[in-house]
Amino acid sequence: MGFGDRLKEERQRLGLNQSDFAAFAGVAKNSQLNYEKGERSPDAVYLTAVAEKGVDVLYVVTGNRTPIKGEGLSMEEMQIIASYRTLPEADQAVALRTITALAELVARQPQRP
Repeated sequence: MGFGDRLKEERQRLGLNQSDFAAFAGVAKNSQLNYEKGERSPDAVYLTAVAEKGVDVLYVVTGNRTPIKGEGLSMEEMQIIASYRTLPEADQAVALRTITALAELVARQPQRP
């Protein structure tokens, strides 16, 4: 997966169309299309603008997700958080409801010795 594919993935994760994404990034829709097709590369001003809207710029540029801040997290916990961040907002809500329900269920179980 290349730069343009990752940029498109992040735009879609945020639930934005190309026109809206281009507008808050300060470029024309055609420029956004060219970035996503890999025909052009954006400048630092563009990357700063999209980062302010929640785009993981490190991921877009390198393919590696930005490390999750939080001391004491296990690798499994960091993977859960990283995976959660890749989901569209509606799916994030489902994941949160699911894990909350599981935690509540476990909390109601009798404690084992």
